[in-house]
Amino acid sequence: MRKYEIMVLVRPEVDDRQVPALIEKHLEVITKGGGTVDNTDVWGRRRLAYDIRIETNLKITEASYVVLQVSTEPATVAEMDRLMTIDERIVRTKVLRLES
Repeated sequence: MRKYEIMVLVRPEVDDRQVPALIEKHLEVITKGGGTVDNTDVWGRRRLAYDIRIETNLKITEASYVVLQVSTEPATVAEMDRLMTIDERIVRTKVLRLES
């Protein structure tokens, strides 16, 4: 198993109280794949460094940040990233493999 750090940006329309449940739903992919969730750090709503265009005439200037640390197989983290990309409530994800 490899260790990964995943940064997730959640749309500002999602209430801050709903963010942990949204992330937990996506983390089920890791636990069902035999991996472990080492740490979940919800930073809360922050201003973005630059605006992100999510529709033709809609830009967002802030998002809720969540940093995850997981230990799992590469295929499992790739599947979770794919499912997060499909979810319209999630703006961006960034997966980094940590050195062991």
